[in-house]
Amino acid sequence: MKVLISDNLHKDGIAIFEQHPNIDVVARPGMSPEELREQIKDADALAIRSATKVTKELIDAAPRLKVVGRAGTGLDNVDIAYASKKGIVVMNTPGGNTITTAEHAISLMLSLARNIPQAALSMREGKWEKKKFQGMEIYNKVLGIIGLGRIGSVVAERALGLKMRVLGYDPYITKESAAAKGVELVSLDELLARSDFITLHIPKTKETVKILDRKAFQKMKPGVKIINCARGGLVDEQALLEALKEGKVAGAALDVYETEPPGPDFPLRDLPNVICTPHLGASTEEAQANVSVAICEQILEYLLDGTIRNAVNAPSVSREAMAQLRPYLTLAEALGGFQAQTIEGAITSVTVSYIGEVAKLDTKPLTHSILKGLLFPRVGDEVNYVNAPSVAAARGIMVAEEKVEAGEDFTTLIRLTVRAGVEEGVVAGTIFGKYEPRLVQINKFRLEAIPEGHMLFIYNTDRPGVIGAIGTTIGRHDINIARMTVGQEKERGQNVILLTTDTPVTPECLKAVRDLEHVAMAIQLEL
Repeated sequence: MKVLISDNLHKDGIAIFEQHPNIDVVARPGMSPEELREQIKDADALAIRSATKVTKELIDAAPRLKVVGRAGTGLDNVDIAYASKKGIVVMNTPGGNTITTAEHAISLMLSLARNIPQAALSMREGKWEKKKFQGMEIYNKVLGIIGLGRIGSVVAERALGLKMRVLGYDPYITKESAAAKGVELVSLDELLARSDFITLHIPKTKETVKILDRKAFQKMKPGVKIINCARGGLVDEQALLEALKEGKVAGAALDVYETEPPGPDFPLRDLPNVICTPHLGASTEEAQANVSVAICEQILEYLLDGTIRNAVNAPSVSREAMAQLRPYLTLAEALGGFQAQTIEGAITSVTVSYIGEVAKLDTKPLTHSILKGLLFPRVGDEVNYVNAPSVAAARGIMVAEEKVEAGEDFTTLIRLTVRAGVEEGVVAGTIFGKYEPRLVQINKFRLEAIPEGHMLFIYNTDRPGVIGAIGTTIGRHDINIARMTVGQEKERGQNVILLTTDTPVTPECLKAVRDLEHVAMAIQLEL
């Protein structure tokens, strides 16, 4: 079998393939798009880092491709949805870069505080500008950490060791979990207002894109310093440039950028109070060796015996079990994804009830799928089918399972109850026929909906004309409704509506629906 390596991987990882007699390894980093399409034609596996873009076109050029392995965590460069449709397993190596990236963030913070790169450059030019580069102590300063996942937690631990005061913003963990890390959990606005340094450690999602924009910079204390080792696009670079020139922000250290590499006219690199590094967060000898060895071992195990580890689009189950579990796995992840996008605040507990036929199966992979669906919209590529329980535990989420072999209204049913603060949400689903997942319950509402695609979830008063007004409003924005399902609660005079649209609902359309009379709530979903 042919394994194509299209990015720079550590030699220790490549050696794992080279030592195996049944593997033909081709390591050619830096290929042109044309060369890559030619080389991938007969490849069974592709090993990458962040440079290779695994697009629909590239996947279509690879009829034998079975697995894509990313040495690292982020998978922004892989079309996971299309790979899944083609039956290609996509793997990553979560955790391999944690210490390295956290240490880089701390290094950049110290460099900002003491003007180390600027002073070193001045000395190289033969100058002695001692007064110009006077810095500041970080002792007793306030570090605001946006995102308290794996990397953010390590940054907090290191900062506490440096005797800093640490604030954290993460809407998906509890105050108790943050306090156990020594972090004071606050709102984003409070973190912006109180922090001397702000560092980002969150995935890039539609909710987090440009989380530090003009409005955010206006809320910060004068003289704040910004560090971003997470993802390009979390910081609005134009707004940061303006804040630096105005003096609101005293300095910034960036390792990631909206466009990588930045163009020759990138204005931030020319400012004396900005430190730029070329995406070095994971660039240490130890981290590169760790992630390269890990991904090569994972790819080899999958090619040789079908074992799946750290896949973001397939759970770790045997081939035999997969045939029986596949429809349930799809349903389970959809239930988790639905709850993640409809319930607000930090999730404290999850209860999964397996009822009827499904209770006779090995439900462990199903619970993993539910947790992956529940956590992915909140933590991104950090979570996969394998590590979902440990990610949930790290966030203080209690997980309980129960099995009831006697069926209720359906011969097989999965019910998911999620609690966040005082709010509790219940959603249940079943399988129609052999392979077709359906949502059949949302809280007290009964319905039958296909849980996939671009969706709009609406609570409305049960009045004549309301559903028509919703449809007309969506149509006015040139968005076609593919399916509509209504659940009714006659006693309270309420409906829930699940709409599936051909294209995502625009922000303008969503606002127009929310502004309609008798519409109590409208939430955009992607399942």
